Amino acid sequence: MALTTVWFILIAVLWAGYFLLEGFDFGVGMLLPVLGRDERERRLLINTIGPVWDGNEVWLLVAGGATFAAFPEWYATLFSGFYLPLLIILVALILRGLAFEYRGKVDSPQWRRRWDLAIIGGSLVPALLWGVAFGNIVRGVPLDARHEYTGSRLTLLNPYALLGGLTTLSLFALHGAVFLALKTDGDVRQRAGRLAWRLSLPAVVLAGAFLLWTQLTHDDAWGWALSAAAAVALVAALPAIRARREGWAFLATAVTLVLAVAALFVTLFPDVMPTTLDGGQSLTVTNAASSPYTLKVMTWVAVCFTPIVLGYQSWTYWVFRRRLRVEHIPAAHP
Repeated sequence: MALTTVWFILIAVLWAGYFLLEGFDFGVGMLLPVLGRDERERRLLINTIGPVWDGNEVWLLVAGGATFAAFPEWYATLFSGFYLPLLIILVALILRGLAFEYRGKVDSPQWRRRWDLAIIGGSLVPALLWGVAFGNIVRGVPLDARHEYTGSRLTLLNPYALLGGLTTLSLFALHGAVFLALKTDGDVRQRAGRLAWRLSLPAVVLAGAFLLWTQLTHDDAWGWALSAAAAVALVAALPAIRARREGWAFLATAVTLVLAVAALFVTLFPDVMPTTLDGGQSLTVTNAASSPYTLKVMTWVAVCFTPIVLGYQSWTYWVFRRRLRVEHIPAAHP
């Protein structure tokens, strides 16, 4: 297998890991005002992702770095054509990270309320815009013969991409609600389970419509198979949520996200960014790739360091695997 194909697969794996892990903590952030009825409950929700949220973002950094090194043409076209939405995502992620760190620095309800808004917005905006971005990548954008983006900002706000944004938003919210039902106990766990059930129907409808539209447009055999498997996994989450089997429900939503990302990348291959212009030229794994020597060096680096990163992150999740209750949160804010 050519190294260009290997790195296309690795980048797909990185994005699947990012959506799987960052997806549930985006969901927790979005659901903060819904499930956090008072200060102790809001701190409980934040504590469920406190030890892991920054580690989850490493997947995004590595995915971006791998794209820059393995497919520089793809990276350059993506960041020039999608500059504004990617900048908005970056600002939202920065504010969200600051909110986690600074929320408890001042003992003031108004201070905490402002940072809570940053957590909510910093979770909701990327959850929506990542779906819009990937919808445009799969659909194709206007690229000329020099691989330069020639569309406007409104070009990216097409119906298919907006449906992709609503799909990721709904799936992340559902994934986050299931995670909270798995990670908490007591009244918060019960409310999270009921909310997950209410969120499941719109998630099924939106995800099903988006994947069906994708495959009807591209008609890829492997894409159909993976989309069908993702749909089955998402539907399988419903009885698990209803029966309060949070572990199985979380596994089902996790598999759904991984298979959905896999379906998009399989449908996209061998392109990395198709063009919608008649006289344009699509970016492919061949014409967008780095030199063979660069890819070879990157492969050895990935082989050496990826197991270390996976081992450390797995250990972190194992250490903080216990359920949390409101009683674990001190009544007085430090």
